[in-house]
Amino acid sequence: MDGVLVHEGSAIPGASAFLARLVERQRRFLVLTNNSIYTPRDLRARLHASGLDVPEESIWTSALATAQFLAEQNPGGSAYVIGEAGLTTALHEAGYTLTETDPDYVVLGETRTYSFSAITRAVRLIEGGARFIATNPDASGPSLEGKLPATGAVAAMITKITGREPYYVGKPNPMMFRSALNAIDAHSESTVMIGDRMDTDVVAGIEAGLETILVLTGSTSRTDVERYPFRPHRTVDSIADVVDLV
Repeated sequence: MDGVLVHEGSAIPGASAFLARLVERQRRFLVLTNNSIYTPRDLRARLHASGLDVPEESIWTSALATAQFLAEQNPGGSAYVIGEAGLTTALHEAGYTLTETDPDYVVLGETRTYSFSAITRAVRLIEGGARFIATNPDASGPSLEGKLPATGAVAAMITKITGREPYYVGKPNPMMFRSALNAIDAHSESTVMIGDRMDTDVVAGIEAGLETILVLTGSTSRTDVERYPFRPHRTVDSIADVVDLV
């Protein structure tokens, strides 16, 4: 989503035409994000404010992928959650009970205000035997003032204390893409991933068996691509260059 369709709350030129072409050609699609703060309904409203019309059911977040993963691993389980509505709602809808007492999992997601007491509680529960899950490994998130601490940074702090590494569900785990494929009954052989980051989008797309397109409107420049031992199938300046490929 960010860096491909929108940038700092504004639609990237060509994004609206790209979405319209997908609908016109009746292509199934999902807009993916590692951000676990918002529900799909929230994100639909944010995209609409940017001038982009994306149905709620066409948005897939790391929170949804995490909830689906836990529901498959341990149906009807329990979790202590550090996160916001996007994550807690997804877990509730997956049949999970949220508790601070003897949970099956500690689930860490993004929040606007990380609480030291909540982090301390997570440490105690993990030391007591709860399994450690995190929605994504992103160490920082963007803001108008600069970088903000994100899930990966807080997870590193908990790991340093407990010695327990979390299992990350979101990108670059290819499971994020596989769960998205399942959500729209798509197949890797006939699906394309469009992203703006080599270290999450492209590598996960390749590992999931998808064709990959890198756009240069986000965090990656053309010279950055040369630093990686893998390559996207195609590199373009922006999403506007993908419209005629649909």
